Amino acid sequence: MSIHNTILRAKFKWGSLLKKRVLANCQLATMEAGYNIIQEGLIEISEGIISWVGREKDFTGDRSNIEDLGGRLVTPGLVDCHTHLVFGGDRAKEFEMRLEGASYEEISKAGGGIVSTTRATREASLTELVEAALPRLDALIAEGVTTVEIKSGYGLTIDDEIKMLKAARQLASLRKVRIVTSWLAAHAVPSEFKGKEDDYIDQVAIPGLIKAFNDNLIDAVDGFCEGIAFSVEQIERVFRQAIKLNIPIKLHAEQLSNLGGAVMASNLGALSVDHIEYLDEKDSEILAKNDTVAVLLPGAFYTLRENKHPPVQSLRDHSVNIAIASDGNPGSSPLFSVLLSMNMACTLFRLTPEEALLGVTYNACKALGLENIGMLKSNFVADLNVWDIKHPAELSYRIGFNSLFKRIYGGENA
Repeated sequence: MSIHNTILRAKFKWGSLLKKRVLANCQLATMEAGYNIIQEGLIEISEGIISWVGREKDFTGDRSNIEDLGGRLVTPGLVDCHTHLVFGGDRAKEFEMRLEGASYEEISKAGGGIVSTTRATREASLTELVEAALPRLDALIAEGVTTVEIKSGYGLTIDDEIKMLKAARQLASLRKVRIVTSWLAAHAVPSEFKGKEDDYIDQVAIPGLIKAFNDNLIDAVDGFCEGIAFSVEQIERVFRQAIKLNIPIKLHAEQLSNLGGAVMASNLGALSVDHIEYLDEKDSEILAKNDTVAVLLPGAFYTLRENKHPPVQSLRDHSVNIAIASDGNPGSSPLFSVLLSMNMACTLFRLTPEEALLGVTYNACKALGLENIGMLKSNFVADLNVWDIKHPAELSYRIGFNSLFKRIYGGENA
């Protein structure tokens, strides 16, 4: 995980980090094993790191430059741990097709779905991909997101997958946000490799992974294990190469069926398995044993009008960490709102608001392998949000309402 520690401990380039900040007269939802609310709280920030957190009356440091937050609620910055933010084109027509009765699998087999986005992504230049992604990223930032994971997976050639990752890295230089990238070449089979999935793995997914790693463009390796994508054995070959390079792995699994990909990935040490609507309840024990995070993606469940719910109670019973993400993409989840994702997770999957907030703060960081981030705690990175609300449950309760008052990234207003 050294690459992530490097990201977090590097000095932030936005503004001066030598001064200290003291934020007071606020409620703190520290997200340390739940809300863990501190009334009349205070946070001291030094060089982009939280140096003290607790009750204001217990603070013995310098009070000369206190910033009064007027009793507002403070949480860690939000984390969207599963997105496909960089892509070309759109799939609004397929949205109409689904409403007329076509299934996700039927659209995919007819040349739509991921493959249709591939054409548009290949045709787009690096600059065009960046320009198209910026409004989507800005929508997340406006809701208090401070860390975003972005996957490749729509280029499906080595050069086009690399182009997507370069676009993701450029986004981090244009906005005050932390970008974590994932190599997802094993996302779909392009038309030129139809019926030759093993050849695609050998000629694109694995050699491209090595090149992207050598070019310092990836922080993790992902795959899509489904009947319309790749088998357990094919994904495992990609993951074995990632493990040789000491790159963390994660997996789209058990979204449309249960092929056993989640268990395979977890047993290989995966950071997370994502979607998992068809995960067997007994498999939750394996995720718990391996400390694999379960990432729930209610936007895709909603868009595809699915009715098979992920085994949330089984995940709870086995103390599996649950994260929530937007899955923002052009087809199955054209959603670029973490706040709405939280509401959907509560409404559709019956998570509690506390579980939902944990799912987009500390647990989302675990799903990305990020350390010292996602809680209001001493020696953690000072990514935090100030909200114009009285209780953190309001973040999941409201629909289409953004109560963000101030976003702080690396100790600086952003």
